[in-house]
Amino acid sequence: MAQEKVVRFGILGCAAIATKLARAIGMTPNSSHYYTEGLSVYAVASRSVDKANAFASANNLPPEVKTYGNYEQLLDDPFVDAVYIPLPTWLHLEWALKAAHKKKHILLEKPPALCVEDLDTIIEACNNNGVQFMDGTMWIHHPRTPKMKAFLQNPDLFGDLRFVHCTFTLALSGKFFEEDIRVKPDLDGLGALGDVGWYCIRAILWANDYEMPQSVIAHPGPVLNEGGVITSCGATLSWQDGRVATFHCSFHSCLTMDLSVHGSKGILNLHDFAMPYEESSASFFSSTNNKLWEMNTVWGPRPSEHRVTAEFPQETFMVQEFVRLVKGIQDSGGKPDSQWPSISRKTQIVLNAVKTSIQEGLISVTL
Repeated sequence: MAQEKVVRFGILGCAAIATKLARAIGMTPNSSHYYTEGLSVYAVASRSVDKANAFASANNLPPEVKTYGNYEQLLDDPFVDAVYIPLPTWLHLEWALKAAHKKKHILLEKPPALCVEDLDTIIEACNNNGVQFMDGTMWIHHPRTPKMKAFLQNPDLFGDLRFVHCTFTLALSGKFFEEDIRVKPDLDGLGALGDVGWYCIRAILWANDYEMPQSVIAHPGPVLNEGGVITSCGATLSWQDGRVATFHCSFHSCLTMDLSVHGSKGILNLHDFAMPYEESSASFFSSTNNKLWEMNTVWGPRPSEHRVTAEFPQETFMVQEFVRLVKGIQDSGGKPDSQWPSISRKTQIVLNAVKTSIQEGLISVTL
């Protein structure tokens, strides 16, 4: 029986997050080189071949994996179908464009660009070259996510959306604020807003069925380092019909990943929205028609827990969806799917509006 060729991945850069994706690619059905060989990643490139070899060794990649000492060599490999790009954000435009022109499908780490104009250029290049684009927001692909959406879309249990609040913070210190690329204005100039704030904005848009807010205004008290990079901030998003959402992101507070979605009849809560506490399962809590009882001294009912099992880590589900779209283009000559680029663009627009609000003295930015 003939071996069925599937999507061959190249990893463009050996950042720490690439370790997570190398594992995910290896665990994803239909992403290996051949089903029978099980080659998880086809090629790895770094700024030196020694770094690429060290990455391959540290991640137990088989000896068949190609290693390259610069990114161009990987993109010139005709057997590479798709690339995962975990480079610093300021390099995304250059290397995503080069990958698109080489007809490589692109899974790009978030935030995908420093500004909306750069992201538009990337998406246009992908469309013009017939390659799929997707950003690396993992939680949205977890099987828990559609289960939560089903609750939000139930008019009897949740009602109409009223308010969303999201928090993603990390307690970082020491060398992080001196050396990490996320606090360097010339590498990842969006700081905490681009790193953990991206997840919050995506969650808010997801809860609102990706309907864009009318206005965005940053909260007082944003924290910026000496280079002008945001290390802590928050914002309020408002819709014409009265819906409101708020978020807070920071590199200065204890690890928190809270999401709360309020409706006219029910509420959804979870404390690990961006990264589940466990890989094999994840839960969320909901309650409906809460009331005050016994002379307003107690209230309920208590929230119900809904647990969703997961066969793979959430990053594997992301790769699986990406592979599905790539295979649709490869096998049937289809066009790149527009859903994920559109969602990326909306997230980027809101993110940059928050940054503008901070830079312009906490003004309200109309979208």
